[in-house]
Amino acid sequence: MAHQFAEIMFTDSVKMAQEIYGSRARLARFTEMAGPNDELSAREADFIAQRDTLYMATVNEDGWPYVQHRGGPPGFLRVLDGKRLAYADFRGNTQLVSVGNVSNNDRVSLILMDYPNRRRLKLLGHMRVVNAQEAPAADRAAVELPDYRAQIERIVYIDVAAFDWNCPQHITQRYTESEIEQLSQNRGRTEVSL
Repeated sequence: MAHQFAEIMFTDSVKMAQEIYGSRARLARFTEMAGPNDELSAREADFIAQRDTLYMATVNEDGWPYVQHRGGPPGFLRVLDGKRLAYADFRGNTQLVSVGNVSNNDRVSLILMDYPNRRRLKLLGHMRVVNAQEAPAADRAAVELPDYRAQIERIVYIDVAAFDWNCPQHITQRYTESEIEQLSQNRGRTEVSL
């Protein structure tokens, strides 16, 4: 089976650009040889469980793309199974652009970054939003963040269509404050053990 991410994203226009810039033959072989990449494995689930942020793109009915940041404690985006993700949607600025967009076009694209290790996971899917009170109790429990003080208003579900890991070549390493503290502690332990 062909690589699902490439099957979806390599449209005729994209293939033409690949041809012009000399990458089409290599990417055609990649598309044929790579796995289907439409079901998350333990590798993807573990990566997702460690993320505290993501970038999400939707498109409005006029064709305008909208990219939104979503964040929370590590693991706020939950893998329900190999084909489904979910997260609790809390009250924000109440613009509800992404929520409105997917009511017309349910396609969504996510980018999850691991800046310190220069890794990036791209996901394509179909998104739906359910009011928290109408969601099954098991799903509410699955996305709950016990130490997070906000009330869940909606549950966002994403049915995975495809994913792809990106090359790390141009990812700039960045660290959160807690990652810097962890690195400092690890360095101290290494120096002591020498």
